[in-house]
Amino acid sequence: MTRAQLRRQLGALPVLYALLEVLQVREIINRHCPTAAEVDHGTVALVLILNRLVAPRPLYQVADWLSRTLLVHTLGIPADKFNDDRLGRTLDALSQHGREIWQDIVHRALVQTDIDLSVIFYDLTAFVVHGEYTASEHVDFGFAHNTPMDKRKFKVGLNATADGSIPTLYQLWSGRTTDVATVQENMDRLSRLLAHYGRSVDEVLIIGDRANLNDKLAIVYQDKHLRYLAGLQARKTVHRELLVAYSEQQFRSRPLNTARGAAGYWGRSCPVTFAHQGQQVTHQGLVVLSGPMRSAVRKSRAAKLRALHQKLWEVQAKIGRSRYRSVACVQQRANTVLKGAAVGKFMQATAYLDDREQVSLRWEIDRATLLSAMRQDGRYLLVTNDTSLSPQRMFELYLAKDGVEKCFRVAKSDLRVSPIYVHKDSRIEGMLLTNMLALLAYSVLQRQVRKAGWQMTTRQIIAKLADLDVTETWCWDGSVTYRLVPMDKDQAALLEVLAHVLTDLRRPHRHYPRLRSGNTLPLALPPPSISRARAAPALAA
Repeated sequence: MTRAQLRRQLGALPVLYALLEVLQVREIINRHCPTAAEVDHGTVALVLILNRLVAPRPLYQVADWLSRTLLVHTLGIPADKFNDDRLGRTLDALSQHGREIWQDIVHRALVQTDIDLSVIFYDLTAFVVHGEYTASEHVDFGFAHNTPMDKRKFKVGLNATADGSIPTLYQLWSGRTTDVATVQENMDRLSRLLAHYGRSVDEVLIIGDRANLNDKLAIVYQDKHLRYLAGLQARKTVHRELLVAYSEQQFRSRPLNTARGAAGYWGRSCPVTFAHQGQQVTHQGLVVLSGPMRSAVRKSRAAKLRALHQKLWEVQAKIGRSRYRSVACVQQRANTVLKGAAVGKFMQATAYLDDREQVSLRWEIDRATLLSAMRQDGRYLLVTNDTSLSPQRMFELYLAKDGVEKCFRVAKSDLRVSPIYVHKDSRIEGMLLTNMLALLAYSVLQRQVRKAGWQMTTRQIIAKLADLDVTETWCWDGSVTYRLVPMDKDQAALLEVLAHVLTDLRRPHRHYPRLRSGNTLPLALPPPSISRARAAPALAA
């Protein structure tokens, strides 16, 4: 009776497909980007987002991936319609309405999940690109942590909620842009976004790292009535003096506690004054002494000093060779070594003639400079204009800012956003939008699952369901049947939880029409229905 049999990938696709339908991704994109093409832009974007979540591929491999999944039947469109040219045209279309699409989908996510917007984190990261991009307005060389200087890149500023690390607002920046240059525009865009959601700016606390604050920005925060908490890079003398104003004994009487109960942190409150163009404000500061950070800094410095010591020995060993025969030449070589070392300022090296009139080299630690640096080891300065925050609360909130950093890690590792291979600015913008939508879906699912009591990441959920396949059987009479492969108890229990999560997300909301009735967790299967495997009801619950 059987003519052919195939196995098609299912995995977590039903869960993610249902989530994107709850967020109305396809509907919102089609509303902003209507087309008369056979395949609408919303469907193409849906496929790109699902691919990014489940099995990230370059554009030219997406059609091949799609052909191996059950989505071809769910969508009713042949996989070859999703070639890289078609995907590229959708990216071009998305770039023209990216801000409106993002705002509508995020709004949908926020109201359906009741996300708390009272604390928002802001940070930037860089994405490396491949290619020349000679005419690009976005791609450029520039400094960014953990990215090579000789690679072109663009930067993305991201706002994420403390509640669930949900991305709410992002902005594309040139690779040459400094972090501090983006802060004021982000304030303006965030204020408009909050107004769109009916929130007052004074209800929200914005938290950023040390690249997000200087004298000018502190005054701008004050003028715009925005509450902030940020680290301050102590560039001015008056601010550097605050770091060493307290002895270690004075810190010991002010312990700070981390959320996990780790010891070794202390803090001293202090006023911090900012002045810019005739204006002056004083905000609440906290000098933090981190024992773990201090130990790490000193261990790293000691290792670098040992390496520098070895390099100076190598210079001394070469004395007498060509270019090492005079005091001036040896001194020049030693200075080059010191200048090239990160800890060179802590070492003094002197070339001289010894008693036998032979060139020699001696070096020693500059103890005054080293002791001055050691007094600042493990210390950093936090500042806020929110007088209601206690020192302990300032510390806790600042430590929690890794929420937005986790978003970047997810984007770069799980979603594999970087490196970027598309070669037009419009397609960079469109690709970034689909990647940010994938990150939004990833974060929403993770938050809701954890809210339901399961401490799993979205990546763990996808991995747990990865071996769920469907057997497609073609019979000689022309009929086709589909059977879900057996699943284990853990998978069935997880799917039960996910069904409840999606049911909760689908609840009617006063700002939206009632969702159509049907299964909360569609199997994404065509008729006829699947053979009733024992655990199948968990999928359709």
